[in-house]
Amino acid sequence: MVGSVHRNCQELDSSLDKPVQTLEEALAPGGREHIVLVGGGGKTTLLFALANELGGRGRRVITSTTTKIWFREAQRAPQVILVEQNREWRGELNGAVQRHGQAFLGRSLLDSGKVEGIARDLADEIYQDKEGIDYLILEGDGAAGHPVKAPARHEPVIPATATTVIAMLGLEAMWQRAEPEVVFRLNAFEKVTGTKPGHTLTPEALSRVFLDPLGMFKGGPGGARRIVFLNKIDLMNDERGALDLASMLLCGGPERIDRVVIGSLLGKRYHVREAGNERDL
Repeated sequence: MVGSVHRNCQELDSSLDKPVQTLEEALAPGGREHIVLVGGGGKTTLLFALANELGGRGRRVITSTTTKIWFREAQRAPQVILVEQNREWRGELNGAVQRHGQAFLGRSLLDSGKVEGIARDLADEIYQDKEGIDYLILEGDGAAGHPVKAPARHEPVIPATATTVIAMLGLEAMWQRAEPEVVFRLNAFEKVTGTKPGHTLTPEALSRVFLDPLGMFKGGPGGARRIVFLNKIDLMNDERGALDLASMLLCGGPERIDRVVIGSLLGKRYHVREAGNERDL
């Protein structure tokens, strides 16, 4: 567990202003990226919102998961392709991406109604085919609809070729109590953050789930960009807690955070803070 967050960095501005309107501006992806989403608070919404935006600008995008996703959610993509049900899945995948700009790739449809995701090795193989796609965007863990989580021992499942890892949190969790209805994998959360069940989820307590080596970015490639996405700012009455959390993330702890996005996927507005330049862009 990490100790107290460093306090010797510059304070962030006291308010949020000058939002950017697109995820491409907020996340600043490179010309070709393998992006993995982890955490809680809106991963699936971000997965398809980003894919729609990039695909709509002529980029070739594949979405998928290395865990599981409900089939009804996978159907947000224009076409869902399942490896085990189609021997010609590679050709069909390429065709779908060419036609629609994006497609969702899974392994199989389970009796539970979920789609089993693809293996890490296959994700690496797909991304290394430089002629096929511009962006591979994956969900790397599950949160069962909770706004905040800590990873289990086997999580997150991040392929070796990932270039950016985005860890998410729903800001509606802030100032609530650490209870199973709010925190997914509460026992793991306590081990990582030191926050006991029933205690308040303060900005400092929440920062530890990102900054601890066993937290959200666990197992990610060392060279990958690390972005924290604090979603649902529209549900907060006071911005100060979100700003305090962003400052802690950019200023302290053993895990490097390159960028923090404070925003609302529903409202399509995003405020960007970067390490060494803690202000709105």
